[in-house]
This record gives sequence, structure tokens and C-alpha cells, in this order.
Amino acid sequence: MARRITGRSHGDPRTADTRAKVKDDYRPSRDEILRYIAENPDRAGKRDIAKAFALRGDDRIWLKDLLRDLQDEGVLTKERKRLARVGALPHVAVLDIFGRDGDGILLAHPAEAVGPGEPPVVSIRVSRSGNGPAPGIGDRVLAKTFPTDDPSGPAYTGRVIKIFEKRTDAVLGVFRVLQDGSFRIEPVERRQPELIVDKEFQNGAKNGDLVEVEPARASRFGLPRAKVLNVLGSLTSEKAVSMIAIHAHDIPHIFPADVIAESEAVKPATLDHREDWRDLPLVTIDPADAKDHDDAVFATPDLDEKNPGGVIATVAIADVAAYVRHGTALDREALKRGNSVYFPDRVVPMLPERISNDLCSLREGQDRPALAVRMTFSADGRKIRHSFHRVMMKSAAKLAYSQAQAAIDGVPDDKTGPILDTVLRPLWEAYAILKRGRDGRQPLELDLPERKILLKPDGTVDRVIVPERLDAHKLIEEFMIQANVAAAETLEGKKQALVYRVHDAPSLAKQESLREFLQTLSLSLARGAQMRPSQFNGILERVRGADNEALVNEVVLRSQSQAEYSPKNIGHFGLNLSRYAHFTSPIRRYADLIVHRGLIAALGLGPGGLTQDEEARLEDVAVLISGTERRAMAAERDTVDRLISAYLAERIDDRFDARISGVTKSGLFVQLPQYGADGFIPVSTLGGDYYIYDEMARSLFGERSGKGYQLADRVEVRLVEVAPMAGAMRFEMLTDPKPLPGSSRSFHKAKGRARASQTRPGPRGRRR
Repeated sequence: MARRITGRSHGDPRTADTRAKVKDDYRPSRDEILRYIAENPDRAGKRDIAKAFALRGDDRIWLKDLLRDLQDEGVLTKERKRLARVGALPHVAVLDIFGRDGDGILLAHPAEAVGPGEPPVVSIRVSRSGNGPAPGIGDRVLAKTFPTDDPSGPAYTGRVIKIFEKRTDAVLGVFRVLQDGSFRIEPVERRQPELIVDKEFQNGAKNGDLVEVEPARASRFGLPRAKVLNVLGSLTSEKAVSMIAIHAHDIPHIFPADVIAESEAVKPATLDHREDWRDLPLVTIDPADAKDHDDAVFATPDLDEKNPGGVIATVAIADVAAYVRHGTALDREALKRGNSVYFPDRVVPMLPERISNDLCSLREGQDRPALAVRMTFSADGRKIRHSFHRVMMKSAAKLAYSQAQAAIDGVPDDKTGPILDTVLRPLWEAYAILKRGRDGRQPLELDLPERKILLKPDGTVDRVIVPERLDAHKLIEEFMIQANVAAAETLEGKKQALVYRVHDAPSLAKQESLREFLQTLSLSLARGAQMRPSQFNGILERVRGADNEALVNEVVLRSQSQAEYSPKNIGHFGLNLSRYAHFTSPIRRYADLIVHRGLIAALGLGPGGLTQDEEARLEDVAVLISGTERRAMAAERDTVDRLISAYLAERIDDRFDARISGVTKSGLFVQLPQYGADGFIPVSTLGGDYYIYDEMARSLFGERSGKGYQLADRVEVRLVEVAPMAGAMRFEMLTDPKPLPGSSRSFHKAKGRARASQTRPGPRGRRR
């Protein structure tokens, strides 16, 4: 048993005097390690713990074994590279304030369950200076949490970072006038019921309006009633479907008057604190329908005799920091939005058009401020050096991806012809060199097709296409990746705080689940904590062209972690990079603007650099913008689902080729590859057999026949029901079940697996 430790410095459980007296064979007790992890959530990795207790040599091996035992016992869990008590609150958590204690201090519970048993209580600290947010009972807040040592009081204290806007019990729906003159609310959420509105609660709503309603308590008989609170707009107008997602996900889409006024008052940047690069023939290469252009590229052979066959690649990015300064109304609104949101029918920008489409858009032939990086690569694609510059540039040409590619493929036009030899071919030669470096790095190669919805003038779907993946796309992608790496390396080298773009390796639980699945296909995945993207690439290569290629790609994709923003660097697993930050899109991502400001401050490039106040709040900012990114992705996905559902609503009873995109005990999710649309097949409609859910094999198989359906199977389905506004479709399976590997096991081996629910079918969509 270890000696009782008294006295503790920040991040170390012992004082310097205590450490000096500790013998070489000192080993802390389990309780001391658990207490340290609870008190130091930001420094709870294995190395941190070993350093805190001055463990070396064999003691570190002992610590590793002890921590593994604590995880196996369910006492600890591993999140990224940090350990935490099971059931413990994360260091930053969403809390609901429910009351006050006897001293008037606010008390809160976590908004989501963190483990079994009663939720922990958090006492909320209120800023005495009056500068922080002032929460109250009923508020939902984002807060930093700190464990306490008081066994009789709350388990945690919390410091409020942000108060979320108060929400009523209001829901969204479409106001409908029926033939008999009565009013109904058509749901826009899959689990939301239809509602009745009495005439006195119509509140001016008209047929087809998107409305916010307050449901009344449901009666014992008939549909529940509701009253209209607000009319948000008409669904007969263009851009109506994205409007549902904007309101459903609380996406700010109207710029306040002070933000617009501030953007209109901005003066164009001058040459002060800038190098004059206007003679350098940088070009923008973007989608043909792009309205803003925030990156430009140029390349030339390196003439240095010490670097034979090398190239110099230049990336110039719009200097948004020149116009959007910390503490202004523009900056506050940009942080609130976090990023631009891209719908098929509109864009909700992070910045007003005066900034995004004018002053910061690298327009052809016009002077524009930029932050540029010049990178030198060896012939094998290894970056030798780089340098950042604050410049004034003038784009030599605005090109579309297909236009630039056509010129390289031998079909130049009036714009690309004159710059083919001087600009475009050197770019492609540089890309060939950068690609060698990429191939040597071996990032995760999941090349999944992206679909694009083309709309008619009225905002409805015209068709769905899969744009061709060109070398022009890959060129710009690789140039941007290298610029992002250079930004992270420079800031780290200058010891300047920044927000990294991080992507963790798959969790041990996901690795084991994937390993078990691959074993059913006679494929193996090596064990070990240090997974590499190349290991996944090897598996994908082995199934290339095989019948199960789509299945394995899908399961590997689902095993990956989600990328996010953090001031703490853990590297980017998918790209196989140790340092990575978003630098190349400050018009549409706040993370990039933070990185720009960091570079300006670290390199002394003039006004607009990162302030000390911003540095102190980087952790909070990273949490916020990671959340706004997830919000945008969900809203974009929901809008696509609604558009496709409305497009297919006239095709009830039609047959479609589909692929199983999800398997649950309740049924199968299927995707129509032609449209990228998803729908649901309830298990109760699959036939007379009793279907059992095999989680490891991602399948449903019949208890008697042993036949069934598996993730990624290609099947034929019939569309039987559509709820367009909810983006939900229900299908019927037409393809007979097939024999499945391992599904003929005796029933007792399936004991413990959840049996499939045999409920009545209803319209369902993809679960989020």
C-alpha cells in the first residue's frame, strides 16, 4: 500500500519536498490514481499519470497493467488518449439547471446520461465580475466541470461557458387546410404526430405555411391539438425545404442589423504590412457554380541545384482576419454560426456577402489581400521548407475544375489556352510530386462517391448525379492539405496556441467489433493500440473487386472516429498526419480564421492577430465550432432526405435497386444508390420466418431457415409509403433472403442477442 500523500501542486499529486523523499520503489494505490484522474481530466493519459507519480522503468509497466485492469473492471474508460472514471462527467458538458441549494447556489444535472444510477449534481459557479453569462433555473448551459472532494455536497462544480437559447415545447410543422375546412399540422420530424388546429388558434397561418406550434396535452381519443405560435414562411416558395432544416436545427440565418452595418462600413485592405504579389499568376480552381473563392494556387520548378527535380508550391488564402476583428459584431456572429451551411438550394454563410462574396473573394483581375504559404518539396514529395507571407494578390484566372482538367487533357479554351504551359502544366507537375508524398504517407483511402442534387427553378429535384472525380479535384485537395500542415507546424514551432483539426484512431471497442466482423469473412486485423491507416487500406485492397467490397468499405467507415476541433493535438488519423490545422477556408469556417489570427500574431504580420483573450478561450471555441459543424451536417442531411422523399412521392409502388445501409433488430435501412436516399423496411414485413439480429455479422437471419440479409447486400425493393416533409420512406423487400455465413449456428449460441421486434410497420427513415 502506498503512503498517504498530502499536499498537491497543480498537475502533480505530490509537492517537490514529498517527491524528494519518495523511494525508488514507490507505487501509488488504486485510490490515489483514481483521485488523480478525477482531479486532472486534461492530464489523465498514461504518460501524464506516470510523470505525476514519478514512475519509471518497471513501474511504468506495472502502471500500464493496473490501468488495463481498471478498464477491464469497468472502473475506467478511455476517451481518445485520456482515461476517465466510468460515469464521470466530461471536462466540458451540457447541463440542465434544475434548482438551488439552501445557500441559493444553482444546481444542475447533465443533459444526457453519463452512466448507471442517479445523475451527478453540479453546483454552478457564477462570475463575481459580472462578465460571464448569468444563468438561471431552467437554462441549458455548456459548462466546464470540476470534481469536488466534498462527499456530502455536489460531486462537481461547473463554470458556465455558454447559455443555450431557451426553447419552449414548440414544434415545427406544415399548416394544411383540408377539404372540409379543418386545419391540420403535417409533421416535419419522423417521430412527431399529426396535430389538429382549431380556428381560434390559426394565428393567420395559410395552407402550406411552415409554422411553429405549441401542442396541447393529448386527449384520450383522436389526434392531439395545437395552437400556431409563429408563421415562419411558405413552403410554396423556393428554398422551402432547407428552411425546415434551418429552423429545426436552430441555425442562425438572418444577420443582425449591426453586423450588416459593420460589414458595409469596412474599407478595402491596402498594401500596409503586405508584400506585393500582384504579378504572380495565381489562379482559383473551384466548382463551376462557386460564388466565393477563398484559395488560389501556383507552382514552379525549384531551380536550386541542391533540390533536383523539386518544386515550389504556393497557396494563397483570402485574408479574412483583415476585415473580421476580434470583439466586433462581425466576429461574434461568425463564432455563433461557426461555419457556413450548404444546402442544395441555398447557402447560409458564416459571413455577410459584403465580406464573403466581395472583399474576401479572390476575384479574377482584382486586388485582394491574402495570407500565402510558399512550400518547397523534394522530387519524392517530401516537404523541405515553407514560409508564410501576408500579401496583396490579383488572381490571373478564375477556372472551374472541369475547365482546368479539359485543358490538361488536350482541350483548352480561350481562357486556359494562354496559361496552359506557364500555369496549368506546372501545377499538374507539382501535384505528381505531392502525390508521391501522399502515397508514401498512406492516408486512409475510403474513396466514397458523393452525390449532388440538381434542382429545377422552382426548388424541386431535377436529377441526382455523381460528379466525376477529376485530378483537378485531387490537386487542389492535396495543395490544401499541405498548406494546413504548414500552418500547424509553424504555429507549433512558434509556441502559439491554436485550434487543431484532430481525428482520433478508432476506439479499442470499435477495433474489436471490426475485428470480429472481419473474422466472419476470413479476414484479419492485427491487434495493437497503434493502429495505422495502412492496415485498413490493406484490408480494403484485399476485397477490391470482390462481392463483399461494398460491405467491408461500409463497416471500416463506421469504425472510424469523428474528426473535431481541439487546442490539444492528437494528430489526424485518417490523413496519417501528426500535425494538422484548418487554414484554407476562413470565409466559411471559424476554425480557419483562428489559425489565420494565430499566424499573424506569431509571425508579426501586422494587425488582426490572435489576442490573449482569444487564446484563453480556445478550448471553449473548439467545443462550440465542433458542435456547429455537427449541426450543419445534420441539417444538410435532413434537407437531402426531404428533397428526395418529395421527388419520389409520386412513385409509390415502383421498384428500385437498393443497398442495405443499416441493420437493426427493428429492421433494415436501405439506400437507393441512384438517389442517395434512405428508407426503412420493418422486420415484420420480411416474411413468415422469425428474424434474429446478429450484431457481429451486421445481419438479420431467419431462426428456421438460417437465411437472411446483411449490411451492404444489393436488393430490390418496392416503395410503399412516403412522408415527404419528414424525409421518411418505407419500402417492401422483394429479394429473397440468402444463406449467410455463420447464421446456421444453433439457437442457443444466439442467446443474449436482442430478438427482432414484430411491430406494425410505419413510415421510418434513417436513424441519426
